[in-house]
Amino acid sequence: MITIITDFDSVRRLRDEIRANVTKVIVGKEQLIDRLFIAMVTAGHVLLEDVPGTGKTLLAKSLSRSVDSTFKRVQFTPDLLPSDLSGIYFYNQKISEFEFRPGPLFTNILLADEINRATPRTQASLLECMEERQISIDGVTHALQEPFLVIATQNPLEQQGTFPLPEAQLDRFLFKLSMGYPSAEESVDILKRFKEQQPLESLTAVAASSSLIQARQVVNKVHVSDELLSYIVKLAEQSRADEAVVAGVSPRGCQALLKAVQVQAVLEGRAFVTPDDVKTLAVPAWAHRLQLRGGVRGRSLTEAAEDVIKRLLTQVPVPTEAGIAP
Repeated sequence: MITIITDFDSVRRLRDEIRANVTKVIVGKEQLIDRLFIAMVTAGHVLLEDVPGTGKTLLAKSLSRSVDSTFKRVQFTPDLLPSDLSGIYFYNQKISEFEFRPGPLFTNILLADEINRATPRTQASLLECMEERQISIDGVTHALQEPFLVIATQNPLEQQGTFPLPEAQLDRFLFKLSMGYPSAEESVDILKRFKEQQPLESLTAVAASSSLIQARQVVNKVHVSDELLSYIVKLAEQSRADEAVVAGVSPRGCQALLKAVQVQAVLEGRAFVTPDDVKTLAVPAWAHRLQLRGGVRGRSLTEAAEDVIKRLLTQVPVPTEAGIAP
């Protein structure tokens, strides 16, 4: 088990260990696993949107078992209350005092299954904890464990009885990702793998949760030139000026992409960020943050927002190689 992260090579080894372990259960999703790793290292959160049966919940469980950390799963429903997530103060008659009973938010990895089935009130209860790693209950602020990662899932097709996530909450997710259907060969591999046993049951941790915190400190040393910083800002400004967009990428979105591309550079074997790193992660990091005109929803909204980001990447001049490396 990798426990000490001191340099870029050890960050890559940590990724390799986690990815190899998760792929014992999940077939053919190496890029998706890498992006979940980026989220864990950068203290980001992930929204997994895809049709039922593609393995969203299984992926989250496999990731949590690969890291020596606490894990909680909450099925979001219309009758779920904020206190069901945060916990409550109850009166203990034995000691004649109120005691705090923590809810599932007090964990390292929280799987928020079908998050859009909960009411806006319950969804809003996640805002503080996702951004500030704390939760306020009855006027008392409680710090959450580190690392803290929310993996939320939702179905883009079935909209009846759901409550679309507000823009303020979408902006708190580092990535919006999709599982996608496996290829024919991958489907056969899945059937063979699950024919006689459940591989998730035998999965054990290969990394300590403290390693993710150490990796966070290491990747902060990745060099990002002023030209790259300006490139990210220009892309964000162009998104706000686009005629198809009501509200573009926020400053929080710029910071999120910056942290993500620093990890991406390390995973690519570099100590500095290039424009290709930005192009690779701009769509999953920014598309869900756009508010488009026309009121499109569901899968159409996702595709339209991704098209906007891809168009921006062709419109904004890319920095030259000179001055990119330290």
